[in-house]
Amino acid sequence: MSTVPSPSAGWYPDPSGSGALRWWDGMRWTEHVAPGPSQQAAFNSAAYAPARRRPLPAETPLYTVWIWLVAILPLVSTLLVFLLHPQPAFRLDETGRNVVIGDPLALLGGPMYFVVVGIGWLLTAAGIVFSWLDYRELVHRGVERPFHWAWSFLGIVYPIGRSVVIRGVTGGRGLAPMWVSIGVYVAALAVSMIWSILLVSQILGTIATNVPAGA
Repeated sequence: MSTVPSPSAGWYPDPSGSGALRWWDGMRWTEHVAPGPSQQAAFNSAAYAPARRRPLPAETPLYTVWIWLVAILPLVSTLLVFLLHPQPAFRLDETGRNVVIGDPLALLGGPMYFVVVGIGWLLTAAGIVFSWLDYRELVHRGVERPFHWAWSFLGIVYPIGRSVVIRGVTGGRGLAPMWVSIGVYVAALAVSMIWSILLVSQILGTIATNVPAGA
């Protein structure tokens, strides 16, 4: 009568039903146990899952002067365009037939264009510095892993991300900078559109006055 050969040595599901693997030495079960596939997957998920941030005490201030400056700076930068008064870079002669090229910087608003651009860059740099100061203050107040200030290079991303992180450690508070930033962004877009309409109207009006009567 033939006998059933014993399985070769190796890891097999634990016969006790624990879900782990137990070492079979070819003759008997040993005391050596290893995590089963489902247990290993759960362990890997826990190992690589980001740790939750510790909640902030209710009395911790959520806002700094720096985050409000970051939120409103885009509108200040947009308002600088009203310092520009672009003009057509050409005019018509008395016959209305020849085009005479004028100041090449006139269409940009003259030398003031470079002043506005320079101030705009300074305000952008200030926004990055203010974001870093806000980030540093949040660390001092006990916020674990605040939204990183380097996102300020992408403008509105920092105040939005910052608000989401603060909301997570305060149970729903701290979203005001996000809504202010979104409101400022919409206002800046509206200001830009108004300025563009006024600019086109001004340039068309200037062209019309340069055209001789009857031309």
